[in-house]
This record gives sequence, C-alpha cells and structure tokens, in this order.
Amino acid sequence: MTVVGILLVYGVFYVGTLIRNNMKEYDFIGKADRAERTVIINGFGKVTGKNDIAVTTIGFSNTDKDVAKAQADNKKVMDQVYLDLKAMGIEEKDLQSSYTISPDYNYTEQRGQELRGYRVSNSLTVKIRDLSKVSNVLALAGKHGATEVGGLSFTIDDPENLKTEAREKALVDAKTKAERLGQKLGLRLGGIISYSEYEGPDYGPYAANKMYDVGGMGGSAPIAVPGGSMDVTMNVSVVYEVL
Repeated sequence: MTVVGILLVYGVFYVGTLIRNNMKEYDFIGKADRAERTVIINGFGKVTGKNDIAVTTIGFSNTDKDVAKAQADNKKVMDQVYLDLKAMGIEEKDLQSSYTISPDYNYTEQRGQELRGYRVSNSLTVKIRDLSKVSNVLALAGKHGATEVGGLSFTIDDPENLKTEAREKALVDAKTKAERLGQKLGLRLGGIISYSEYEGPDYGPYAANKMYDVGGMGGSAPIAVPGGSMDVTMNVSVVYEVL
C-alpha cells in the first residue's frame, strides 16, 4: 500500500507538470519572438596610393605555309625580345607567355576560301617594377620587329596595406555617424550585432590602355610615361543594438 501511495503521488506531480508545460507552450503559439531594436550604420573609407608597377604585352605574329618555318621565324624575334628584357633586369616571375598556332585563310570571290598558311602568335606579358624602364621596354617592339604591343596599364602590386587603411577609415566613419545619430535621435546604442564589408567600385588601375609613341617606333627618343595613382575604397556596414 505504501508503494502504491508513493506511485500515485509521483503520478499526480507528473501529470501536473505536463499540464503546466502545455499551458506555457499554448501562450506562445502564434506569437512572434520579441524583435531586437537595431540600427544599421554604413561607413566609407578611401585611400589613394601611387602606382608602382606597369603591365604591357609585346608580341609577334607571322604566317607561313610551312609550320616549322613559321615557328622558327617567330622564335627568332621573340627570343631577342626575351633576352633584352632579361638584360634590363626583368625577372622570370614577371614574364608570362602566350603561344598559339592556327590556320590562316584567305577568301576571294573566284576561289572562295584558301589556306594561306599557318599563323603563329607569340606574346609576352611584362610586369615592369622599375617605371623608369617603361619606354625602353616598349621600344623593344621597334628594335626587333615585334608587330604587336598591348595597352599599357599601371597598378599597385600589393594593395593589402591600402585596403587595411581604407577599412580603418570606414570604421571610424561608421562610428562617428552612429554617435551623431544617437545624439540627434536620443538613442542609446549598445553592442555590435553584425558587421560586413566590401571593396568599393573605384578599386582599379588608372591611366590604362593608352598607346605611346616611344623611341624606335617612330619617336625620336623615349618619353617619360606617368604612372598615375589608384584609389582603394572600402565600404562597411555595422548593425548596432538600440538599448
């Protein structure tokens, strides 16, 4: 009888607990969680850095019915360009080659499409770290007969330090805006709920894709080519809790 009594007491408490929990769950059915009061503040930072490298492309294309001869003639020109670049101090890591062979056709109304030969295209993308050598590098096309010189562009080799500085400016901008907003609206801001960032659209090289008349290609002497500058921008978005 004692055991039965104890079991009945436990049963009563168990059923009572279930009823209480079900009643609490019922109170929250259909009700949304309490919304956090937040405010989003955007910040912007910009840093201007001086371009420290130039990038250009020097190439040569030729056609011959004999593929081997076309390759040999092309190699003769590009080997001279390559050796001169090395003599200027351009490192191997700053040279990237592109090489293609494709059929070259000629079309006439009388004979239609005819194979002229095989076109060999060879080019070197050159990264110039010493900007005083830009004109001399471009002049190699006229010196050795390379027929193709790509547009010249300037950029910053390692912009990470500028990104960090732009980010710090953007965070200061966001904090200043948050403090002013709190004063104007009488808000007391708490901790940061979330944070995001993205680089601005202005990030990119300046003074690019221009053609220059340099010594050996029609000019009387090499000219000074300005490197220009580049803007690195950062946008941040900070979500503050409103107390």
